Amino acid sequence: MSYHLYRNTTIGTCLQDALDELIDKQLISPELAAEVLLQFDKSINAALNKVKVKYNFRGSLGTYRFCDNVWTCILNDVEFRDSPEALKVSKIKIVACDAKGTTE
Repeated sequence: MSYHLYRNTTIGTCLQDALDELIDKQLISPELAAEVLLQFDKSINAALNKVKVKYNFRGSLGTYRFCDNVWTCILNDVEFRDSPEALKVSKIKIVACDAKGTTE
């Protein structure tokens, strides 16, 4: 199973826009565009699984929910730490899925 979470990122949205433009100009078929998006899902999941950077973060839990094996958490007043460096944000949304079964 491959999650479509990253299609709503900047790069995913740009890819979808480019594919839509190619379909409109009849340079590719909608089926090919669907295959490209499926490969994008697989590739971005594989690439992010290779990342070994770790950050500590702390904040207050605003809301959370668990639906269809997906956790969604909204944190408020969050501070990310990497050694002496710190980044503070007022709100962040974390979406977590079961990594088992994300590869096909």
